Amino acid sequence: MNPKIPKTNSLKIFFIKLVSISIAIIIIINTLFNILLSDKLEKIDKLMLLSEVQERKELGDELRNSLNDLLKKDNLINKEDKVLLYRLYKKLKSEFKDIE
Repeated sequence: MNPKIPKTNSLKIFFIKLVSISIAIIIIINTLFNILLSDKLEKIDKLMLLSEVQERKELGDELRNSLNDLLKKDNLINKEDKVLLYRLYKKLKSEFKDIE
């Protein structure tokens, strides 16, 4: 401790530094939160609004449009995915035979 600075003045400086550091930390956390989580929160909000009729209709229309665009394509699934799905189908089929 510096003997030239009175004790009350050093406490005043300490509290000023404490408050400014606290405010800086709060601003940094708020900025990071907005940058990293704002997109995800919007998606969660959209899911939570599914109880409203208008939101359900909009989501249904969006899904229908996506399905129509998908059906216009010649190949829905690429070749690698087809092989994987076929292997999964065969595996499931063999497992269901064991049940009967």
